[in-house]
Amino acid sequence: MNGLALYRGLTGIAAPIIDAYLRRRLAQGKEHPLRFSERQGIASLPRPKNPLLWLHAASIGEAQSALALVRRMLAADEHLNILVTTGTITSAELLETRLPKRSFHQFVPVDRLPWVRRFLDHWRPDLALWVESEFWPNLVIETQNRGIPVVLVNGRMSERSFANWHRAPGVIRTMLQGFTLCFAQTESEAQRLTALGARDVKYRGNLKFSAAPLPFDKDELASLQASLAERPVWLAASTHPGEETLVADVHTSLRESFPGLLTIIVPRHPRRGTDIALDLAGRGLAIGQRSERTAISPEDEIHIGDTLGDLGLYYRLTDVVFIGGSMGGHGGHNPLEAAQLDCAIIHGPDMANFLTVAEQLAVANGAVRTIDGQTLMSAVHRLLTDSVERTRQAGAAKEVARANSNVVDSIFCDLSSHISTICGQQ
Repeated sequence: MNGLALYRGLTGIAAPIIDAYLRRRLAQGKEHPLRFSERQGIASLPRPKNPLLWLHAASIGEAQSALALVRRMLAADEHLNILVTTGTITSAELLETRLPKRSFHQFVPVDRLPWVRRFLDHWRPDLALWVESEFWPNLVIETQNRGIPVVLVNGRMSERSFANWHRAPGVIRTMLQGFTLCFAQTESEAQRLTALGARDVKYRGNLKFSAAPLPFDKDELASLQASLAERPVWLAASTHPGEETLVADVHTSLRESFPGLLTIIVPRHPRRGTDIALDLAGRGLAIGQRSERTAISPEDEIHIGDTLGDLGLYYRLTDVVFIGGSMGGHGGHNPLEAAQLDCAIIHGPDMANFLTVAEQLAVANGAVRTIDGQTLMSAVHRLLTDSVERTRQAGAAKEVARANSNVVDSIFCDLSSHISTICGQQ
């Protein structure tokens, strides 16, 4: 039995286990209670009559990077509609407010053949785009088997994933050879995708470079700026467990040097806000949560931004930003969002998810790399103290973002013939 047949057999046999797992996720608040059936391939919306392009983005980061491409493709033909699928509640909430007209969201079906086939039977996409690297074998191959052109956009293939896929070479080769066209994030990843069996692999740059600046509410920003007055402030963005403690220790070390210091923590997963607040309050720190009150009190030492979609607000509120997920095990998060908004960037040693970006920032002296709490504290201290260096570093980072902002146009240029074909068929 080959690897694909084994996988399909296991996902069939494991149906009761998969059902129990999904029900547990639902009970934990990790699945949408009103749209749970979408995970079983049951659509909650009708299919548009006009040409339909399906774009799959695993989670919030991939969805955010794909928005610029979605807008570009919709602008190319007034008859085109775009279905965007993701697998997380946070990405669904983000897309609900940011998807333009003629585009809409559904949750991706779990990778069981009956659910995948039900999904495809309903939506019948004319073209499918896969963003980054979430290769679900049943979903990918079933789409390809129906003669639907499939394109990989902003494809990722890390060294770890490359090594893991070598254990199932038949499965990955079957999937990759079914992609009509592949756009890789980096030249190294283009080489790995080719080695695993992908055809017609192109490197046009990282699509995340072309993402529009994160949105914000002008009145909210003015209100927060007024509440801060002249307080020194820095931000830890998209943090993961363990990093909040590190950030709190930095705050404690710096508060005597910077009277009135405010540290803002925006956790990657907002639902963790209350747990973070309780933990840090237990350390004797005065905590405020945005989910509890939007104002920042003069007594607050740490403000937790535990509401979805407000990161653009916080990037505009401060000049010094630590990029979370970078202290190990998570691969870091997108520093370009901060670079676009004039922030001086600090990140940890683990930027595997944005390696090329981190390298470009390093060459331009547009970011500070830290390795632990002590070096993080020193970096924050220096940037809060030295306004000239802070401005220079922020400017260098912004130039890196600006110089690569045309990636979406390059990718769209290669995709335009596919879009013209499906729209011309109607």
